[in-house]
Amino acid sequence: MIRSFVALLLDDVLRESITATVERLRPLSRAVAWVPSQNLHVTLQFLGGQTEERLTAAEAALDDAAARSAPIDLTLHGLGAFPGLERPRILWIGVAEGALEVRALQARVADALAARGFPREERAWHPHLTIGRVFDERRWRREAGPALRGALARAATTRFGVLRVSELALMRSDLSPSGARHTARRCVPLACGVSDSGH
Repeated sequence: MIRSFVALLLDDVLRESITATVERLRPLSRAVAWVPSQNLHVTLQFLGGQTEERLTAAEAALDDAAARSAPIDLTLHGLGAFPGLERPRILWIGVAEGALEVRALQARVADALAARGFPREERAWHPHLTIGRVFDERRWRREAGPALRGALARAATTRFGVLRVSELALMRSDLSPSGARHTARRCVPLACGVSDSGH
């Protein structure tokens, strides 16, 4: 079975901008498993373990969704956490401009996958880019002093840049003792020049 997900990939400039913030936060808490720079992405839907046959069906679903979607620009801005910064489990960078458009894109992807038998995720999808996972809540609380709080406050108002979304990526994720390695199985370009107004 191939562990897989659908994602939006970053360009190098945006990746470097986000990585610079992660590197400033990294030494302030050892309770966080930070996402390696090369693995940063926006997840549209996690598919879990799939066979080759099912991944071919997923590719067809992405073709359908992409054909009905125009390229969009997302402004990545601010830092937050699920469920909140007091007791975080996931640290993320948010989407400012483009949030409605990317929600519509994700809904088209979810619909196309559901039409081919892939289960929908139960939780509502919120546009975000995960940068870290808190694996030791007690340690996080111990380390959440002025330095960490100040750095989080600065990151909460940071504009990281604009992500031009022009393709959907079907990714595979291989787990190893050194962490996950993500590789693109297929990238599907969004239909150029098509807009929601139908022109």
